[in-house]
Amino acid sequence: MSAALPLQVPRLPLTPQESAALDDAEALDGWTRWRIAADGTRSAESGFAVQGMHCAACAGLVEAALRGVPGVIRADVNSATRRASVAWDPRRVPASALVDAVRRAGYGAVPAGRVDALAAARAEARTALWRLFVAGFCMMQVMMLAAPRYFAAPGELPPDLAALMNWAAWVLTLPVLLFAAGPFFKGAWHALRQRRVAMDVPVALGIAVMFLAGTAATFDPAGRLGADTYFDSLTMFVAFLLAGRWLETRARARSTEALDALLQRLPESAERLRVDGSAETVAVARLRAGDRVRIAAGQAFPGDGTVLEGVTQVDEALISGESRPLARAIGDAVVGGSINLGAPVVVELRQVGEGTRYRQIVDLVQRALEERPAVLRSADRLAAPFLWAVLLLAAAAAAAWSLVDPARALWVGVSVLIVTCPCALSLAAPAALLSAAGTLARNGVLVQRLDAIEALAGIDVVCFDKTGTLTEDRLALAATWIDPAFDAAKRARVLGRAASLATRTTHPLARALVAALPLACGPWRDVREMPGQGVEATDDGGRRWRLGAPAWVGAPTGPSPRPVVAFGAVGGAPEESVRFEFDETLRADAKGALAMLRRAGVDVRMLSGDSPAGVAAMAARLGIRQARGAATPELKLSWLAAWQAAGEHVLVVGDGLNDGPVLARADASFALAHGSALAQQRADFIVIGSRLAAVPHAHALARRTMRVVRQNLAWAALYNAVCIPLALAGLLPPWLAAAGMATSSLFVVANALRLAR
Repeated sequence: MSAALPLQVPRLPLTPQESAALDDAEALDGWTRWRIAADGTRSAESGFAVQGMHCAACAGLVEAALRGVPGVIRADVNSATRRASVAWDPRRVPASALVDAVRRAGYGAVPAGRVDALAAARAEARTALWRLFVAGFCMMQVMMLAAPRYFAAPGELPPDLAALMNWAAWVLTLPVLLFAAGPFFKGAWHALRQRRVAMDVPVALGIAVMFLAGTAATFDPAGRLGADTYFDSLTMFVAFLLAGRWLETRARARSTEALDALLQRLPESAERLRVDGSAETVAVARLRAGDRVRIAAGQAFPGDGTVLEGVTQVDEALISGESRPLARAIGDAVVGGSINLGAPVVVELRQVGEGTRYRQIVDLVQRALEERPAVLRSADRLAAPFLWAVLLLAAAAAAAWSLVDPARALWVGVSVLIVTCPCALSLAAPAALLSAAGTLARNGVLVQRLDAIEALAGIDVVCFDKTGTLTEDRLALAATWIDPAFDAAKRARVLGRAASLATRTTHPLARALVAALPLACGPWRDVREMPGQGVEATDDGGRRWRLGAPAWVGAPTGPSPRPVVAFGAVGGAPEESVRFEFDETLRADAKGALAMLRRAGVDVRMLSGDSPAGVAAMAARLGIRQARGAATPELKLSWLAAWQAAGEHVLVVGDGLNDGPVLARADASFALAHGSALAQQRADFIVIGSRLAAVPHAHALARRTMRVVRQNLAWAALYNAVCIPLALAGLLPPWLAAAGMATSSLFVVANALRLAR
């Protein structure tokens, strides 16, 4: 049996081979972000997946171990996601020393985002399942041996038979103590060695006290501790606690599965084509811009590139938020991390590693996973004092019962020790926030700050930028003014000729004209583009035509809030010219998104740097009552500060460079993925697919999340309010206390998983 047991996560110091693999320069680039200071010095920021961690106190132990390493600048550990973020000086400490420090503290650490992190998590889950199996199997056998004591009448069970069953139960308890309960004792030992208290301390203490008391009763039934062996309670306690932890771990994994799936998107290797056309398999870390790679159907693209050979479809759901397969042919761009769904293609890489869009998204996800929200930081600060209070309360309960009923004092103290563990309380908010973050990621919204989910739930004003946010970054033909005396044939000929001349310039208004009108065949000679005026050319009949500013073309002019161009012959009658008016293209889901926000009771406003007339026209189209134009970044900040001073909680949605300050100042903020890098750095949420409907959906989810957090906190408070008095009154045996604690934690996590629907 033992030979078949899977290996547990290693806790021993690193071997030289493991250290060399972690410190390899190319491998390090895959899971480390480098920072260059003003003086040219370089620092590193790495993320780790931590194994064996179950509570906020555990996170404190790992943090202390990392901060004790010379050269570590900062270390933050998130107990809910089991992620560690470490800033360190590569000149003073190697990466392997960080992993080694975590191992010496009694936990495992694997670089986050690598395949071996997933393998280590699976190995840990298998080992946990084996421990649960051993505890459950032995528990059933011990219960069978304990049953006669419960059902037999007094004096009916012969003493020698009772002693034999006690001995058998003692033997069956040993595997539970030495193997199944091993993580509790290891965690408690490492915590005490660092002069700290973790959740494993009261658990291990309760197990040890019950086993020692049961052993004394087995060897000396007439002794001071009585004849109760407690082995049935002990094995049930361990089995219930392990079952709760295993289910809780599975549930927490589900809550972050979308984020983890994104981190594991890139392949480990790729098929690179040599100059002579032959292929070689190389690690993705060794690919460079300009390399040609062959991507088979079902594989992920290792970097951003251009299709050179083949036609296929790609899945960009986790990268761009687009759920439908997208067609890609020769010359089309592909994004690293997207999946090739169709046929094999050959791609020339343009960006690999840090420069890819995938890597930018992964950095954002890692930041969200490693960040600790305020509620989690509060739990971390309260964990150790709470656990000390648990130990003191259990000792006081045992001392009090030793005066009332010494035979029951032991298990009352153990019950209090177990039932008051703060698992449910510490998981109440983080489990819900992580589940919400995973759901948002699946829907194309990346969370950069978990605290922002709580802020988003409380907003009552949403302020949009106009250009590039509510509108597309292109114009569209809105109206055409043409002489009504033109018949259909002449009308079609003039409009087609205008579109044909528009193809000779790259001006945005000309591109919009080409997109809106049918082209007419007709050669142009002597094409000239006049800066600030337009384009002119000669037709095959020698006549000169112009497309551009109305005054330059000779067309009627007049005030208009929208951009206008004209088309006509030089020297022709003004009434024979054609005027085209353009307008911004409203995003397809803009009206629906604003309607959803209004139905949720949110006031919609607009701030834009565009002209007041254009802003007023767009506000009228969208039904926005409060809109301001000609807004500089300083004016946007002053208006936002005034709203906040009036007690309003403001969400800002933008995309431009000038939106950066107001995005940072807002209570919560969204940036669209096509926007500037500064806007994305300052925002709390990034909409990958640039879909405005994601904003009201995220707002609705944030409100649901905070309802779930309140439900979880209420449940944890109710559980403690009911169970602690029962334990103190001696009405809650240890096995039932273990079942209650495990059920409480599981309820909190399962309730949070409802947010993943």
